[in-house]
Amino acid sequence: MFFIFFLIWIIFNGQFTFEIAAFGVVIAGLMYLFICKFLNYHPKTDLLLCKKFFLVLQYVFVLITEIIKANFAVIRMIMSSRYEIEPAIVRFKTDLKTTPARVLLANSITLTPGTITVSLEEDEYVVHCLDKELAEGINRSVFVTLLRKLERVN
Repeated sequence: MFFIFFLIWIIFNGQFTFEIAAFGVVIAGLMYLFICKFLNYHPKTDLLLCKKFFLVLQYVFVLITEIIKANFAVIRMIMSSRYEIEPAIVRFKTDLKTTPARVLLANSITLTPGTITVSLEEDEYVVHCLDKELAEGINRSVFVTLLRKLERVN
């Protein structure tokens, strides 16, 4: 968090000089001490965030890739005159343990074109798919695998 405060200080100043950097180190240090003392923040949180950073980055990359692939799949379905679209509602459960991971999965499903998460109750999802083809393997998706990895990092 200290480095984020320092980086924000440098960005807002618009230039980098020794004086700006020196003041930035002091101000970022004071801000860090403040959040540790009054906002119940702990340096161990920084270590946890560093451990999860690359997994979160991988998740974002996979999400963007899946959105692009789903866009092309939906366009292919819509533009094809030979293909008859068969909407489907799929129910499935996951073994994700944390609420943020479950909600992130629901939002990721909704962000990919052709699927909408209708409901999420505990570990049961109800998803509406534009076509039954889009519903295949939704409970074993790459999203679930990456979210399991994110949950394991402590």
